[in-house]
Parts: sequence; structure tokens; C-alpha cells
Amino acid sequence: MAEERPSVKGGLASAAQAASVEKLSASAFQKYLGGIDYPAGKQDLISHARKHDAPDAVIQVLEMFEDKTYQSAADVSKEFGRVK
Repeated sequence: MAEERPSVKGGLASAAQAASVEKLSASAFQKYLGGIDYPAGKQDLISHARKHDAPDAVIQVLEMFEDKTYQSAADVSKEFGRVK
């Protein structure tokens, strides 16, 4: 059975949203974080992605990140791999 994840807007994520998270590549994910200044916290990453019109799948993945300070894009990529 598919895991139910809360969506960014509140209710339950649709199957399509969950599938889009699964299909999200590391390079597509990093595209929405381009130009961010490190170190950056989880909320900084989410804010930056939203300002760059990131799709819900990107925001959903960021919300699964550990609440810590990321020192570089490499740190973010490592965390992306952990939560995916």
C-alpha cells in the first residue's frame, strides 16, 4: 500500500504527487537551489526553492530533510539521497 504523505497545502498527497517525488532526480532537485548561499538551514532551502517556483515534489522532499545547517550543495545532495 502506498504511503500517505501530507501535501504542502494540508490534506493528503495524491498518488500523482507521491509519484512525482519518486521520479525527482538529484539534478532537477538542485536546479531550484541554484544560487543559494551556504551555510543554509532547512527553512532557508525551502524558502529559496519556493522563491524559484519549485514544484510541490521539491518542497515535499525538502520538508523531509533533517533540521540542520547544510554547508554545501554536496551536503544537500547527500541528504537528498538519504530521504529519497
